[in-house]
Amino acid sequence: MISVGEEIVIESKSPLTQYAVVFEDDGETGYFYGLDRSRKSNPILDALHIYNVKSVIDKDKPSKVQVVWSGDGKKALLVINRYPHAAFDFESSRSYCRTAFPPPDKKWSKFGNEWDDNVLELFK
Repeated sequence: MISVGEEIVIESKSPLTQYAVVFEDDGETGYFYGLDRSRKSNPILDALHIYNVKSVIDKDKPSKVQVVWSGDGKKALLVINRYPHAAFDFESSRSYCRTAFPPPDKKWSKFGNEWDDNVLELFK
């Protein structure tokens, strides 16, 4: 459990691949990062904005943060309080986020990062 607005970093490594994700609340914002641990100089592939602390209505309540990995270890889903907020599909170089912010790094993906409920099919 986390408290929104309290600084925390949660890392989750793929059980099968070199990929990892990090959820970070820096006290003002929440971000979800996709990483390729085989890249030594800068492992961050993309960063997804999850929330602004001041805009979270129920920030006074503890929140459960979970990272779900696909069976092949190439996709990660961020779930907060049983609600999917963001996902990385490392195999397809795609990111998905409810806020669709910031725009994806063009080196990482030629696609936008808007949320699509169909991404949930990758985790079934």
